[in-house]
Amino acid sequence: MNYSGNVFLVGPMGVGKTTIGRVLADVLGLGFFDSDREIEASTGADIPWIFDVEGEAGFRIRETRMIEQLSQKKNIVLATGGGAVMSAENREWLKARGVVAYLRAPISQQVERTSRDKSRPLLQTPNPEQKIRELMEIREPLYQEVADMVVDTYRRNPKAVSQEICKQLRFDMGGSPEE
Repeated sequence: MNYSGNVFLVGPMGVGKTTIGRVLADVLGLGFFDSDREIEASTGADIPWIFDVEGEAGFRIRETRMIEQLSQKKNIVLATGGGAVMSAENREWLKARGVVAYLRAPISQQVERTSRDKSRPLLQTPNPEQKIRELMEIREPLYQEVADMVVDTYRRNPKAVSQEICKQLRFDMGGSPEE
């Protein structure tokens, strides 16, 4: 694993990428970005509105442009959207420009954490759990493909997950390399 100063978080909705990303960035003394929030800031519209107007395909084009830009930054933690790995370009950029941590959680946790969130367009369906299962069937191999490390978030607080990522990066919590 070649840690060059960037850590990119991938994984499905509801695993805690944004929350863990903020904690990890603080621990490592890095900048933090969330690709979905950056898309919203650059367009002046929220994700559900973009999906309504441009469809998922339009959103994915915006997402790929944003990940291309953000992954070129130095010394950052980037939380990506759950579907970012669907793009081969995104997977290539993430692998080449930083360490990729796949944050994983059981479907039950994903459902619990996303059940009341109306800002997730793909889950505005009569059976969100079934949709999560369908998405995981497609995306799981892609998360695995791009990952330098896999970290379980189930029943773990953001600091514990961040500590594990740091350990796998061979950094202690002070941010200095271990001997």
